[in-house]
Amino acid sequence: METYKLSILTKKLYDSKLSLMNSRTLNTILGINNEQTFFRIIAGLKKDNIIRKVERDKYQINHQAVDDFEMANFLYEPSYVSLETALNYWGILSQFPFEITCVTNKKSVVKKLDDKIFAYHHLSPKLYGMFYKEKNSLIASPEKALFDQLYFASKGLGTVKSDEYDLSKVNRKNFLNLCNQLRANKGMMKFIAELKWYGSC
Repeated sequence: METYKLSILTKKLYDSKLSLMNSRTLNTILGINNEQTFFRIIAGLKKDNIIRKVERDKYQINHQAVDDFEMANFLYEPSYVSLETALNYWGILSQFPFEITCVTNKKSVVKKLDDKIFAYHHLSPKLYGMFYKEKNSLIASPEKALFDQLYFASKGLGTVKSDEYDLSKVNRKNFLNLCNQLRANKGMMKFIAELKWYGSC
C-alpha cells in the first residue's frame, strides 16, 4: 500500500505554480493512483488549510493570490469577462458593477463565492469570442465588451446610458469591423445611434 507525506504533496502543489485546479489536474500533480487514497489526501490537505474546495471538482491552493477575473474564468468554463465589468476595466464605464459579469456559450448561471456574485450570460457560439489573455484572465477587448453590452441591451437584458460611456477608449475602426463581421442587429443599431458616436455600422 502506498503511503504519502502531506509535506511532500504540499511542496508539489506549491511547485506547480498553479492557484486553481480541478480534481484531474490536482491528481496529476500529486501522482496518486488510488482513488480512495486521493480523496483521503484531499481531506487532509483541506484540514491543514493547504487547499479549499470552491465548488464541486474545483479547488484553490490557499495562500496563492487569485484575482476575481481569474476566479470568474475558473468557476464556469468556457467563459470570459465582458459587459459592465470589462467596460469598467478598460475605463469605458466609470462605475464598477455590483456583479462580475461574464459571457459563456453555455447556459446562463449565477454563482456566489466569498460574498461575490459571478454572473454568466449565454451568448450564441457565432457571437462568442474575441477575447484575449490579460494577466491570468480571459477578458473581452474594449470593442467586444461594448458589442456584447449593446447586444444584450437590444434583447432587453441590460441598459445603455450614453452619458456613462467614455467612447474615447474604444477603437472606432475595430468596433465598426466588429459590427460588420458579427452583423449587428437592428436593436443594436438603435443603441449605437443613441450613443451619438459613430452613426451607422
